[in-house]
Amino acid sequence: MNFLQKIAQRLLLIFQFVLVFLFILFEEIIWEGIAKPIYEKIQSLKILQKLKVQIAHSNRYVILVLFLVLLLTVEAAGLLAGVFFVQGYILFGLTLYMAKIPIAAFVFWLFKVSKRKLLSFNWFLWAYEKLMDGLAWLKNLDIYKTTVKYMSEFKSKIKKQWKTIKVKYFSKNSRFTEELKSFYSYIKNFKNQK
Repeated sequence: MNFLQKIAQRLLLIFQFVLVFLFILFEEIIWEGIAKPIYEKIQSLKILQKLKVQIAHSNRYVILVLFLVLLLTVEAAGLLAGVFFVQGYILFGLTLYMAKIPIAAFVFWLFKVSKRKLLSFNWFLWAYEKLMDGLAWLKNLDIYKTTVKYMSEFKSKIKKQWKTIKVKYFSKNSRFTEELKSFYSYIKNFKNQK
């Protein structure tokens, strides 16, 4: 029985690691790097301020249907992109995944704006609370905390190295920049001589 418990613990640890890895990948790369700037841009659009007023006056069932259709479309696009990745159509899968990000950012905005109306449905409130509980559970795992700490240290090392490279090669007075400018003027003059 001890042997089976050890295997079960190892499998649980692997499962937790995969969940944490995917969550951090989504949070750090997709949300922070791509979706959040798009979401902030969407939020600042004046047309959405008018839409926000319309949503406030709309029936909760209309908002629910709109939200669910957009959410399911985004999720289906993500799954389809995954299928394309697996089948070897990397560029097509990446394009589809990138195309869904602005729609996902809009769905997130729609949820934020109409949260009160959407949560007025008992089943939706239940699902939302379960999702939040799941995220809280994930963020409380030791493996999550350790991985986030490691990622933070890794990011700061990368930033530090990038600053060093930037100062060494891309400052105004660096030898590399001077040679690049010289090469550019040579190509420009060569082109003009023809």
